[in-house]
Amino acid sequence: MVLNLNNHSIKYIMEILKVVMFAVVIIGLVIIGLATQIIFKKGGKFSNTPIGSNKYMKDRGVTCARTFDKMEQVKARKANRFNELILGK
Repeated sequence: MVLNLNNHSIKYIMEILKVVMFAVVIIGLVIIGLATQIIFKKGGKFSNTPIGSNKYMKDRGVTCARTFDKMEQVKARKANRFNELILGK
């Protein structure tokens, strides 16, 4: 199968290749940047970013939404049980 490509088609394909190559280079630079951060950072790993297990967030009293929701559900269950005890008399 022979493709008949005119000059306009070739230019269009080359422009697409330039954009793709530029994106690959940018992504490569980002990966290299992250790798150097891991290599040269003390301990060789990233800090713990989830709120639920981050020491500094716990010290400030900040919890993640899931943990907060669980705590509120426990409070609601306790309040509901208390109301049932009062109404049961």
